[in-house]
Amino acid sequence: MLKLTPNTKVVVLTGAGISAESGIRTFRDSDGLWEDHRVEDVATPEAFFSNPVMVWNFYRERYNDSLSRIPNPAHLALVKLENFLGDNFLLVTQNIDRLHHRAGSQRVLEMHGSLSNCLCTKCQSKLAIKDIDLNKAIPLCPYCQGFLRPDIVWFGEFPHYLDMIDDALRECSVLIVIGTSGVVYPAAGFVITAKLMGARTVAINLEKPDNLGYIDEFYQGKSGELLPKLVDMWISG
Repeated sequence: MLKLTPNTKVVVLTGAGISAESGIRTFRDSDGLWEDHRVEDVATPEAFFSNPVMVWNFYRERYNDSLSRIPNPAHLALVKLENFLGDNFLLVTQNIDRLHHRAGSQRVLEMHGSLSNCLCTKCQSKLAIKDIDLNKAIPLCPYCQGFLRPDIVWFGEFPHYLDMIDDALRECSVLIVIGTSGVVYPAAGFVITAKLMGARTVAINLEKPDNLGYIDEFYQGKSGELLPKLVDMWISG
């Protein structure tokens, strides 16, 4: 059983599974669709420039839906773990719903962006969704009147913070992976990097991840049920 001290360097990676327990549908359903849309139609740069109105309608609905969801016990358990570890804690999330922030997490890297922000396609300004007029079919940048797009990493684009994440993985003593299948790269490779650098690897997921061979401790089930108990055990004297 893993035991942590305040000096243990821990990286946590979360995927869609932790948000699913708050009612947010996972990125791909079993039929390959996302909220009844083909991913190619709503999650690529080409889709946006081909039909920005449809893409904005899609993400506007996702943003409004995310505001109605609340963090679950797994999110709160990670806040408890962060409070115990302080600066030795880093949370990397593939999720775009901001539930970690709303739970109280501070040290968070959103590698796939956030529904709460948007980017100007012309001047590259970054704005908070709450500060723009979402009633417009295509919101415009207040600085240059260029088209705004959701601050989401789409297929064909590079995730954010990869250098920072790689450094953290090489320095950590423990990597905890929650709610991800270990299929989509580069995130699926984080376990391999940490393991090869000598870290202890832990995974919590409904199903066995594809990279199970690199996992030292695997807990199968809902993170909202398992993680609070595990955190208590990990940080207990």
